[in-house]
Amino acid sequence: MSATGLEVFDTTLHKTHTWLKAIMQELGTEDRHRAYMALRAVLHALRDRLPVEEVAQLGAQLPMLIRGIYYEGWDPTGKPLKERHKEEFLAHVARELKTPSGPAVDPEAAVKAVFKVLGQKVVEGEIEDVRRLLPKELRELWPEG
Repeated sequence: MSATGLEVFDTTLHKTHTWLKAIMQELGTEDRHRAYMALRAVLHALRDRLPVEEVAQLGAQLPMLIRGIYYEGWDPTGKPLKERHKEEFLAHVARELKTPSGPAVDPEAAVKAVFKVLGQKVVEGEIEDVRRLLPKELRELWPEG
């Protein structure tokens, strides 16, 4: 056991900080809370758009703490949502990003940043499965390669 706690918790905290740092870099911000809000909003919108089986497969690829964020408040009833257009998906993200002073981050910038980090951190085959399940307009939000 490490000096700070259980190794499994130390590891997931480290991985989560690494993900947040990568999202901060993509968003061009030093604000960790904004990066967290972007990660949470995009993961929730993506999760709600995927079939339940794919939700579980993607969730299994996420670090433990991020997996908790991903599943937070999830109700699979009526899922997947039929958001076929970019504007509908971005509106979903914007609702999740809402703060009293407006969106914490531009929804499209949040989606592109989180999708890029997912593409870097999650096994390529899983990302391809997720992309294949999305309509063309949503696939275009994913960075190439």
